[in-house]
Parts: sequence; structure tokens; C-alpha cells
Amino acid sequence: MMVKESITSRQNAKVKHLISLQKSRIRNLEHLFVIEGIKEIEKALLSGYRFKEVYFCPQIIPFDSVLKQFGRLPECPVYELSRDVYQKIAYRENTEGIVVLAEMPENSHTLAPNNNPLYLVIEGVEKPGNLGAIYRTADAAGIDAVIICDPKADLYNPNAIRASLGCVFTVPTLITTNAKAIAMLKARDIQVVSTYLKAAIPYHHVDFNRPTAIVMGTEATGITQEWVEASDYHIIIPMQGMADSMNVSVSTAVVVFEARRQRGF
Repeated sequence: MMVKESITSRQNAKVKHLISLQKSRIRNLEHLFVIEGIKEIEKALLSGYRFKEVYFCPQIIPFDSVLKQFGRLPECPVYELSRDVYQKIAYRENTEGIVVLAEMPENSHTLAPNNNPLYLVIEGVEKPGNLGAIYRTADAAGIDAVIICDPKADLYNPNAIRASLGCVFTVPTLITTNAKAIAMLKARDIQVVSTYLKAAIPYHHVDFNRPTAIVMGTEATGITQEWVEASDYHIIIPMQGMADSMNVSVSTAVVVFEARRQRGF
């Protein structure tokens, strides 16, 4: 790794490009996104993401530390930024002085073979922070894959990456439609267990030891009718207090770790 250029102007074309990638429309158009933070970059690197450019601020992280921390970075251009310029492109308030420009992977539309998989289906979750927190849970629980149906939140939104601590890079992901996901799960004889308030049983009464897909719906309205009809079981998390629901990422963690408990971790 060698520094190719030192950038000191906020009007630099590369600086403007990095800032433009904070918009979902631009990310999806160019199939590029920005990763900020040491842990997040490490996870993306270990997961095989392709990096196109590296940017660092020597006043925050010296180049020797970049080499030590990311010596395994592939050969790609490295740019040194002044503190003023770095603060312009940094999305976080408490930043670590390094960002990378990375390529979005192709969505394979397939799931790896597994005799007894545990999948997590996310339908229409709207808040990137919730999506990121769900991925952090999925990684911790060793979920075989996350299936995102009819997405409303962008997986590569900076808030999703930050909330996941980079776990959006570590968990196999399939992005598809409700209809295709349901057809695929049924074809593989995978039981569908959906969180749903009506005609539901407590979540710990379901046998999660067989191939299972746990379905979580939107924050406001829950799962759609497609998943209601496709489900083998509707489950609820019994509430003991005044609240009638929990944050979707918390609910996901409760159900997922019950499934892991039944499977003996």
C-alpha cells in the first residue's frame, strides 16, 4: 500500500463522489458504497468484499497504523485526507480516520445447501438501524442466511452498517420477493414460523429443531397476508407489562436465540 495522492480540498471530485454515495439511489446505480470504521472494514475484508479505494486521515490514524491494521488490503489506490476534508466525508461523529470505497456483491438468488438450516426472513423492515441490529443478532446466533423480502431499508446504508458493527458483511444474504422466497422455502420443505399477533402461540411452544425460517415483519404493521397464509405457525412473544410489542430487532433476538437454545447452540 502506497499513498497515491494527498487531498486537501472539499471540492475535490473524489470527495464529492464519496459524499454522493450517502444516497441510496447513487449506491444502487453505481453498485458502490462506503465503509467507515475499523471493525466494519475488517469484517468486509474477511468476508471477501472487493475494495476500490482507501481514504485515511493521518491526524486521526497514522499511515503506519493503517498498514499494521489493514496490511491485507488488496492493492488499490490510497488517498491521504486533511482533517477538514475527512470530517466532510465522515458519516459518524466519533470516527476512526479511515474509510474504504467498496463494491456491492451480486445477489446470487440462491441459498447454500444445508440439511437443517435456520433462516431469518426480514419483510419490509424500514429503519436501517433496525436492519443493522438484526444482522448483529443473526451473526451472533449463526443464522445460515438472512432472506430480505421486498426491502424498504438499504443494506448498505451507513446506519445499517454501523448498527450491525459490520455484520451485514458476514451473514449470507438473499434479496428477493415474498412470492419467490415462499416458493423456495416450500420447495425445500422448510417450516415457516412467523411473528403474528392473531391466532398465535407462544414462541417457545414451536419445535425449531427441524429446518426453519423465522419471519419478521415491518415495524408498524408486521407481516403481510402472503406470509400469514404461507406460515406453518404464527407465534407471539407474551408481554407481561403495559407494552404490547417490542422493537423488531429485540423481538428477532428473542425468537432466534430460543431456536438456538432448542438446537443446543
